[in-house]
Amino acid sequence: MSVRILALVGSLRAGSHNRQLAEAAVKVAPEGSEVNVYEGLAEIPFYNEDLDVEGSVPAAAARLREAAQAADAFLLFSPEYNGTIPAVLKNAIDWLSRPYGAGAFGGKPVAVIGTAFGQYGGVWAQDEARKAVGIAGGKVIEDIKLSIPGSVTRFAETHPVDDAEVAAQLTEVVARLHGNVGAAA
Repeated sequence: MSVRILALVGSLRAGSHNRQLAEAAVKVAPEGSEVNVYEGLAEIPFYNEDLDVEGSVPAAAARLREAAQAADAFLLFSPEYNGTIPAVLKNAIDWLSRPYGAGAFGGKPVAVIGTAFGQYGGVWAQDEARKAVGIAGGKVIEDIKLSIPGSVTRFAETHPVDDAEVAAQLTEVVARLHGNVGAAA
């Protein structure tokens, strides 16, 4: 049985380097791991308890929850917007944190990685995402980290999957995340 890893990308831009990083993770996932990049974060309304009513949850949010429930683990890709987590990723975390005490993260392993233009590769945003997803119920694997700086120049003419160093690091990230599925909390 394959371990299903749901990838959430915190950038909506078509040419996003974090999107490309997620695509690379799909391609380099070791045997026994299946990484699926979630499509549709842009359609999910901002979290609002008035909308989150059993039987009338917005369809886009319900689809996200269904995909998350079916996942064994999560791999979040976070760029850094003004020194913090992008709103689209935070919104996904908020929807997946509910209903309170029974959210879709449910103690499942989560790793947060990414790339950004700055010299630190988006570590502030990734730290904020780890904090939020941990509070939302995910089992954050704190020692799985990958922050790739200088994305605009590093990936200007090279897709991350064609960067041997990045491909090797991504393969290890996915393998380590896979290894945490079913591990004791």
